[in-house]
Amino acid sequence: MEALLGFDFGPRKIGVAVGQTVTASASPLTTLHARKGRPDWDAIAGLIREWQPKLLVVGLPFDLDDTEAEAAEGAKRFARQLEGRFRLTVRLVDERLSSREARSRLGKQATSREVVDAMAAKLILETWLSEYT
Repeated sequence: MEALLGFDFGPRKIGVAVGQTVTASASPLTTLHARKGRPDWDAIAGLIREWQPKLLVVGLPFDLDDTEAEAAEGAKRFARQLEGRFRLTVRLVDERLSSREARSRLGKQATSREVVDAMAAKLILETWLSEYT
């Protein structure tokens, strides 16, 4: 079984999910907070040590007209930094409407932005798993 980590990148918070290729499923894991506008690299390194993923997946924001959203550059930069720091393959996947879908699926359990961000990371990772495994 090969583990994967998925990320819903934001400048203040990053939702994280863990998944695996055998069942092509994922679970929300946590939401990390940026420190002074920078990802919490120590926390990310800890998750990578713990889960030893084969691959990392980062959500790439798109607008409904199929153009990259303004936030896409930040997600791409984060993906490049992940790849450079941890020497793991990083894939980008369309994350369009993932937060809205996460809130919908969570319903009353959507008690905080952190819960929604982790669920959005799960949906991002499952999107990649359904398309590429």
